[in-house]
Amino acid sequence: MNERGRLFVESVERGFAVLRAFQGRESLSLAELAVEAGITKSAAQRFTHTFEMLGYLRKDAAKRWRLTPRTLEIGTFYLASDPLIERANPHLVDLNHACGESVNLSEPDGTEMVYLARFTANRRSFIHMPIGTRIPMFCAASGRAFLATLPREKALAIIERTAMTAFTARTLTDVNAVMAKVDEARERGFASAVEEFYVGDLNIASAVIGADGTALGAVNISCPTSRWSIEAMEAELAPRLIEAVRSISSGGYLVRQTNNNQWERTGQ
Repeated sequence: MNERGRLFVESVERGFAVLRAFQGRESLSLAELAVEAGITKSAAQRFTHTFEMLGYLRKDAAKRWRLTPRTLEIGTFYLASDPLIERANPHLVDLNHACGESVNLSEPDGTEMVYLARFTANRRSFIHMPIGTRIPMFCAASGRAFLATLPREKALAIIERTAMTAFTARTLTDVNAVMAKVDEARERGFASAVEEFYVGDLNIASAVIGADGTALGAVNISCPTSRWSIEAMEAELAPRLIEAVRSISSGGYLVRQTNNNQWERTGQ
């Protein structure tokens, strides 16, 4: 029996595979798209035609397929309706102004953190990180801060099912070393990462806690190595980070429903 159940629509899954095939790619030929999506060329032709009619794909002058701005539509719906973003934004702005560096809000999805709000440094920043960027938990300060709120065996299970890719020369890929960082975050109330996803990027992060005591996401401060050391960030910025996160967490009305990953408001 299909573990996904009789109600699972495989054609919808294949349609999303077509859109996801553009990850990291500016354009695709029909043959390339079929390979990336794992479908036949004839199926790719039907899907691309459908998405073109719906406004999600277009052909360029070279007859290659490209995404259109309409693909942002569904993500925008989420950003506009997520109460954590609504609650956090004023505090993120204040933290950004106080430290002068980039401040981000992220939420967990599987083994990754998804970045949903970003206020950039008031000085030149070399990192372009669009809303929706996904970073594996194991190498992100935000991910380690989130993992630190979980029972240790659950955090370990997430790390063990993650592809431990070395994104830079400083990425920790040993499970024990990563778990040591998670344990450290559990003790200190914030996590750190030194050039583990982007070269020249330092991060500290702390988890946002909901009314039911579970972590909803994390706030991180990102600083360049040209202006900061990790020791200076931990000494000067960590107290401000923790204060901001506590202010967000004290909202009291944010609860994550674990069965369907949706939100409900409880109280004020």
